[in-house]
Amino acid sequence: MKKGIIAIIVVVILVFIGYSFFKGFYNTAITLKEDATAQWGNVESAYQRRADLIPNIVNTAKGYAEFEQKTLTDVIEARSKATGVNIDPANITPEQLAQFQQAQSGVSSALSRLLVTVERYPDLKANENFKELINELERTENRINVERNRYNEAIRPYNKHIKTFPNNIVNNFIGNFEEMGYFEANDGAENAPEVNFDFNNDAA
Repeated sequence: MKKGIIAIIVVVILVFIGYSFFKGFYNTAITLKEDATAQWGNVESAYQRRADLIPNIVNTAKGYAEFEQKTLTDVIEARSKATGVNIDPANITPEQLAQFQQAQSGVSSALSRLLVTVERYPDLKANENFKELINELERTENRINVERNRYNEAIRPYNKHIKTFPNNIVNNFIGNFEEMGYFEANDGAENAPEVNFDFNNDAA
């Protein structure tokens, strides 16, 4: 009789320990994922701000008839492609993020080429509206870098939580949590053309 009671007590204790562990793993994973998802919203907001600036930049440059139209078309097409890539914030996989980053890199490259071209048009560089747009673009690019870094920092504890032992075993059992993708440095970024955003020293 006593052995039966002891066995029941042991089983109850083991069940309670198992429940507490599963509960702790699940609740922590949810909290960390929510933090990362919230930061993703800041990343999207920064990129959206850049997308909103592009039409004004392009329209201002269009006012200069001699400005290379292909350069403007490339920017518009890159923007259209980037805004067409949507990510479910509840399921940011490495593959989805790589696709998103590739599209946004296309925008960055097109804008870099536009700004290099602008150097050949002193009247456009001297345009006060255009200068303010470019200054705002610079601030936005800086914000994008900040938010991307913060996103990487936010997902690191989440990915670590679901991948380390014994949490990885629990996660494989319940199958609820997938690894989230990191922003990575673009291939060839170290060779990217240097773009001068400083329009204070305009050509005469």
